[in-house]
Amino acid sequence: MQGGTVTITNVGVFGVDTGTPILNPGESAILAVGAIKLQPWVHKGKVKPRQVTTLALSFDHRLVDGELGSKVLADVAAVLEQPKRLISWA
Repeated sequence: MQGGTVTITNVGVFGVDTGTPILNPGESAILAVGAIKLQPWVHKGKVKPRQVTTLALSFDHRLVDGELGSKVLADVAAVLEQPKRLISWA
């Protein structure tokens, strides 16, 4: 894909956990990032407090297949969980 625009919107700044981002004309996709909150989370078999956010991705299915959109969202989440992964992608 060439000439597409992907937008990132921060709904978390308003204390919102998540939302459904709506594509604007000319956008291929839009990623909404929710508020970061301390939540009980199972990590390595134990419940620990962790900072958690919600990601929501909307994309134009005329341009992007659902499988690819899902993989992109999973990759973004993986990088946020372990930022060191960016080094291996360089």
